[in-house]
Amino acid sequence: MTSRKSKTQTDTIQGGAIRLDIVPPDSPEARACREAYFDELARRFAEGFDPEAGKASRDDDMRPPSGVFIVARREGVPVGCGGFTRREGEFAEMKRVWTSPEARGLGIARRILRELERLAAEAGYRAIRLDTHGSLGEAHALYRGEGYREIGRYNDNPYAQLWFEKRLG
Repeated sequence: MTSRKSKTQTDTIQGGAIRLDIVPPDSPEARACREAYFDELARRFAEGFDPEAGKASRDDDMRPPSGVFIVARREGVPVGCGGFTRREGEFAEMKRVWTSPEARGLGIARRILRELERLAAEAGYRAIRLDTHGSLGEAHALYRGEGYREIGRYNDNPYAQLWFEKRLG
């Protein structure tokens, strides 16, 4: 993966212009999105969520040349995020795909997902994988609808209950 900054992607959809930008995973807006995501997971998971137990502290891996982190902005306000990291073999692992509750239903997560797939393919990855919790049904529907297929366990994330993969063109 090259270290050049990706083109900013801006589209107007219901509710205003949505812009996707590659940002450092430790930038204030990236941290704010991830913290909101982690707070939501803690509320939604019956067992709660501890970022350290889920190895969420390794987000620094989501920077070029081995990965990337994207923040989605609606009218300049961060409303979503996602990234990927390099894993053993020729696959990337997608992490932290999230959309704020007030921006859900606008297709932001789908745009983030597709942009991460594009960037991963451009970086030479042949596949992208992800893990998810059983309680995140809307995420499962998104992944399946975008051509991801369920696979066997490939990591030891204690919160993961389902694993998906998509081959990249």
